[in-house]
This record gives sequence, C-alpha cells and structure tokens, in this order.
Amino acid sequence: MSLSNGRPYLAIPGPSVMPEEVLRAMHRSSPNIYEGELVELTRSLVPDLKAVARTEGQVAIYISNGHGAWEAALANVVAPGETVLVPSTGRFGHGWADMAVGLGAEVEMIDFGRATPVDPDRVEAALRADTQGRIKAVLATHVDTSSSVRNDIAAIRKAIDAAGHPALLMSDNIASLACDRFEMDAWGVDVMVAASQKGLMVPPGLSFVFFNDKAAEVRKAMPRVSRYWDWAPRGNPEFYYQHFGGTAPTHHLYGLRVALDMIKDEGLENVWARHERLARAIWAACDVWGQGNGALALNIADPAHRSHAVTAARLGLPWGKHLRHWTEHSAGVTLGIGLGMSEPDDPKGEGFFRFGHMGHVNAHMVLGLIGVVEAGLDAIGAPHTKGGVTAAAEIIAGAPVTRLLAPAAEA
Repeated sequence: MSLSNGRPYLAIPGPSVMPEEVLRAMHRSSPNIYEGELVELTRSLVPDLKAVARTEGQVAIYISNGHGAWEAALANVVAPGETVLVPSTGRFGHGWADMAVGLGAEVEMIDFGRATPVDPDRVEAALRADTQGRIKAVLATHVDTSSSVRNDIAAIRKAIDAAGHPALLMSDNIASLACDRFEMDAWGVDVMVAASQKGLMVPPGLSFVFFNDKAAEVRKAMPRVSRYWDWAPRGNPEFYYQHFGGTAPTHHLYGLRVALDMIKDEGLENVWARHERLARAIWAACDVWGQGNGALALNIADPAHRSHAVTAARLGLPWGKHLRHWTEHSAGVTLGIGLGMSEPDDPKGEGFFRFGHMGHVNAHMVLGLIGVVEAGLDAIGAPHTKGGVTAAAEIIAGAPVTRLLAPAAEA
C-alpha cells in the first residue's frame, strides 16, 4: 500500500513550489502584446526586481533558464580570447566556466571541491599574479545548487579590490535570489544572474541579468554582442518587444507580478529570516539522524557556509537511493538527487540527496518533509538516531518544545 495519494510535495531545489496565487494569475487568455495592461505590468516589474536584487543598476529579462542567463551575462562583457577566473565550489561553477569556453573565452579555474567555500585569499593571489590584466571577470557562485555551499561574495569583492585588479565581479544567484541574503550594490557585484524557478516562485522560463554602470561601460567597448543576448535594448527598450528580443513571455510575466507582490508584502528581510529558520530546522533534524551510528551527514560542515535554500546530505549506498524512492513512492515527497556528487564507490552519487527549501515554503511543509524523511529512514532500515522531528520543531518554535508546555495541573 502507498500513502502517496494526495497533493505531492516537490522538495527539490527548483523548480520550487508554485503558489496558487501565481498559478491563478497565469491561468488566463493571452493578452495584447502591443499596448495596454501587459506593457504597464512589465514596466512595474523592473523596480521590484531591482529591489529584490538590492541594486540601483539595470536588469535585462530573458526567455530562458539559468543557463541562458549565464550565456547572456558572458556575451555582454567577455569577448572570444579573453580570460575569466572561476573559483568553483561545486558543479555549477564548472558549468558557467564551460559556457565561457563555448563562447571562446579562456578559463582559469580554482577548484575548491564540493564541500568547502571559496577562499578569497586564493582569489586575490590569482589576481595579483595576473600582472598583464588578462582576467576580464571573476565568475563566482553565491549558492551552488549541487553542493549547497554559500560563498561570501562581499569577501570576493574585497579580494579583487585588495589586488587592485579591474576585473568585473559576476555572481550566480540562480539558487539564492530571494532566499539567502544578497546585497548587489553594497557587496560590489557588477553583474548578477538569476532565474524565475527558485526563490522567485515562478515556473522555469525566465532569467534575469542585473548589471551596474561599470559593466554597462564594458559592454559598450565590446567588439560585438549577439542581437538576442544584448542587454542594452532590454535594459533601455525603445519599443516594448525589445524587453524580450521578440514576443513577450506573457503568462510568466503575470505570474512574476504576483510573486513579487508576495515578496513585497512579506518583506524581503522577513523572507530571508523565514528561509534561515526553516533551513536550521532541517539541519537540526539531520544532526540528530547522524548521531551515534547514524549514516547521515550534511555536505557542508560549517553552518556559516550553508545555503538557506538547499541542503545537500550524504546517506551513503544503498540508503540514499532507497530513501528517495521510498519518500516519493510511499509518501508523495520528492527529494533532490545527489547532483555532481559522485564518489569512487558511488559513481552516480546515489548515496547523496538534497532538500529543496526555497521560495513558497513554510513551517508545516518543512516539518512534514522532515517527518516523511524520518519515517523513510525507519522504513528502509537506514542507520540513524530518532528524534529529528522534535529537534526541527524546537528550531521552528524558537525555543525548546518542553519550555512551551505548562506542567499538567494536579487532580
């Protein structure tokens, strides 16, 4: 017998859970794409997107996933034959680097593995060694979706400045925007890329490239930029269609409008605080499950370097694969796969899994997720220590549960 019938829960790190309000806004007939409501709605999106990114710069909207944002950002500031520095902390740093190679750029890689954050000192050293100024940009990942590491982007900017290097700082915030605190202008980021399907709570299909005046000047000096990826007309369109290089992504825009309203109503600081509390609840549960002879361990040991949007964990073979199968098919909860987490005795990374806790998530969703995982650990016989749900509940309550319960009155 399966207990998975009913509403499924996609607890993967994107696409995230879509709010009913967003889906309702998208469920409508196609609008006029030349004038009227859609044009005004699109104009209203720009200041609110910039507010979420914490920037006074510009934003270009693309009809693509995050990979498209990678390419768009690179196409505007890095010409074939130029060099980028990529301090990588997981699979997606390598992915952005490969995109640069595909555009004809040279890549200098600093690989920090998949369980440690970027060391700004090594970035500074690499830039100091670049006495000819070959490096055009530093491509950093704020949160790597595969490893769940969260990098200190502000510290990377300080490293660039300490080296006295003119390189642009480009940040991949596809997994982190509207989940983990990010301050584009205050942290000195020149270019930032994001996408709709994670913290912004909209189906995949939109991506965003935010850029400041310094990056805009670099764009002007480029020998050429492809017509479609060029951010100049998208950021300052003369005609409406130039926002998107053609026909607008009509229904995504209606959904995005509602999602941004939801973020504004909650308050961005509160959004960040909610993600932080729910993430700590998941970590507390995992810590309990891993006690004693427990097999479960979080991929990032130091909580200061963990994302508040996604958590990667190792359960080992055969337990990781069995747990994901049980939660999905017996309880209706889909966990993320161990993406890019292969080991010598586990080439497919099936001993790993990931919790997605980004966007439209709340306490009962996370407690339900943790309860299902604990039941799954019991059901498959994986070595663990019980009590993860209680530990998570204490974090969500803000104090140990026992302190909130008054002693029973004597008869």
